[in-house]
Amino acid sequence: MLYVIFSAMTAVIILLLIKLHLIKKSAREITDDLGSISGDDTNTTLRISSRDKDIRRLASSINVTLRAVRKEHLQYHQGNTELKNAITNISHDIRTPLTALYGYIDMMQKTTDPGKQAHYLSVMKDRAELMKQLTEELFRYSLIVSDESEMTTEPVFINQVLADSIGSFYPALKEKNITPQINMTDEHIIRNANKEALSRIFSNLLNNAVKYSSGDLLIELHSDGTIIFENHAPGMTPVQVERLFDRFYTVEQARNSTGLGLSISRELIRKMNGSIYASIEEEKLRITLILAGS
Repeated sequence: MLYVIFSAMTAVIILLLIKLHLIKKSAREITDDLGSISGDDTNTTLRISSRDKDIRRLASSINVTLRAVRKEHLQYHQGNTELKNAITNISHDIRTPLTALYGYIDMMQKTTDPGKQAHYLSVMKDRAELMKQLTEELFRYSLIVSDESEMTTEPVFINQVLADSIGSFYPALKEKNITPQINMTDEHIIRNANKEALSRIFSNLLNNAVKYSSGDLLIELHSDGTIIFENHAPGMTPVQVERLFDRFYTVEQARNSTGLGLSISRELIRKMNGSIYASIEEEKLRITLILAGS
């Protein structure tokens, strides 16, 4: 009887020692892998030989954390690069009109011709207005992204807000020889939204059309509440379209902008629980806006 008990205890101890050995082996594998992974930029994860459920669950949990850390690390570097590029672009956009201002001030001081002085003043006013627009756009964006409070909304008659926005933009469209084709449903589209924010979104989209359109603009409001802005945009690539809503991104031909207009629109529509996206097909740029409830 004692022999049987002793044999059983011995077997248990041997099994425990084997299990302890395997656990220590797994711990060494995890330690070694973590050491190599920490200095590796690839998506390598922990690989262990143990079949123990708890050890494999631990490794799986660590791998999930590793992926999350890598994602945050990548986002940090992308944001850092984006910020550096943004500073360069914004510095260029602000410095250009500022340099022109100094140049015209210098020329104005060297002449007594009233006609030339009037011309220089007119140009200086235009440059100052451009700087004002750039700085205001930056200020608006910083306010929007820093405000974590819920946006105040109310039932809004979308048809009227869209029509008013198009009307206010008519001079800018006419200057670019753009005659918009407007297709609006006869149904009254009511959505829970912020009227001021919605007007700003429409203005940003119309401004985008002025920048990129080759002379046409289609604006549609469908009975389900979907709003579409579409225009020809020759030369625009799918890659550029994918980045249109990125902060500080500007397509080359659209200078004199911080590249924040569409990014502001995305933030505003997000705060109203809506969505906005862009696509391009046969050189036609289409921006689709969907408000909550559409």
